[in-house]
Amino acid sequence: MSLLLFGVTALHITILIILFVATLDSSWWVLSQDETLNLWHDCIFNNSSESWVCTSVSTNEWFHAVQALVVLSVLFSSFSFMLFMCQLYTMEKGGLFYATGAFQILASLAVFSGAVIYATHVTEFHKDKGDGGSFGHCFALAWVAFPLSMLSGIMYIHLRKRE
Repeated sequence: MSLLLFGVTALHITILIILFVATLDSSWWVLSQDETLNLWHDCIFNNSSESWVCTSVSTNEWFHAVQALVVLSVLFSSFSFMLFMCQLYTMEKGGLFYATGAFQILASLAVFSGAVIYATHVTEFHKDKGDGGSFGHCFALAWVAFPLSMLSGIMYIHLRKRE
């Protein structure tokens, strides 16, 4: 049983790391080697000063929805992990981790919704940047976090506390 708990905990921590990197790192959209766009800043590498120059990103309402959903996914997953730790030590034998699983599934749905909205409206978000570009590694990490957190949530719902 302890091996199963270690595995579930390791999976959850991995999901949290993926969600944090997807939310805070700098490449949801890549235009060239010198320009990346994330959920918070538009950064261009200045060769003369050898530094990144960043400006604010899109003010589109859909873009704000993506920002909110991705942050919500991090919050739901963090709360789910804290709840799991509390339930692990306070729940009676034979109890199920329904609340933990529910919050992890909410995190999964939030990151899924944010990634779908971003993929659907990416041309609107970066219309002033011209044509071209591709999705960056943070966008891919958001899509990786979706099935992992859904799987984790389902595992929590079926997980029963034992001595």
